[in-house]
Amino acid sequence: MSKKNRCSWCEGDDLYEKYHDEEWGVPEYEDDRLFEFLILETFQAGLSWITVLRKRENFRKAFNGFDYKKIATYNQEKIDDLLQDSGIIRNKLKVKATVTNAQAFIKIQDEFGSFSKYIWGFVNGKPIKNAFKTLKEVPANTPLSDAISKDLKKRGFKFVGTTVVYAYMQATGMVNDHLTSCFRYNEV
Repeated sequence: MSKKNRCSWCEGDDLYEKYHDEEWGVPEYEDDRLFEFLILETFQAGLSWITVLRKRENFRKAFNGFDYKKIATYNQEKIDDLLQDSGIIRNKLKVKATVTNAQAFIKIQDEFGSFSKYIWGFVNGKPIKNAFKTLKEVPANTPLSDAISKDLKKRGFKFVGTTVVYAYMQATGMVNDHLTSCFRYNEV
């Protein structure tokens, strides 16, 4: 069996390669999944993505399957319980931001009909396809991620700086940043 050409950031770790091959950069339009990625990207801020990926199932269990309607109702007791859960990243500000973001997520749904309509509206419903040959060319943020970050913050979201937002755009397929040499480049 021949080796697949992948984006080099994921090579050498089976979990990373599976995530890259099956999820990263694939356009996601379902609100439940968009919220899951928002939570994971929030917790990733300042850490490596593989750290979050390895704890993903623990996060799923701890945060009621990423059910934003339940998370929006978390009280201080639940937050304190989460801060004792060694299976997740126990950052008080990020845990509290998850509750705040769930509440803001629901408000956007109420206003736009779905979070998907809101977030995908920034790219007119179609992924932006870049053509980067090397990882050095891939930006950490863009003017568009700046604008989305600013709008999310205005709507009450926390931990949604421009770099987090750009990573979110990549993860959810709003932007295709697979390298041109990657087998996924023309598949998504």
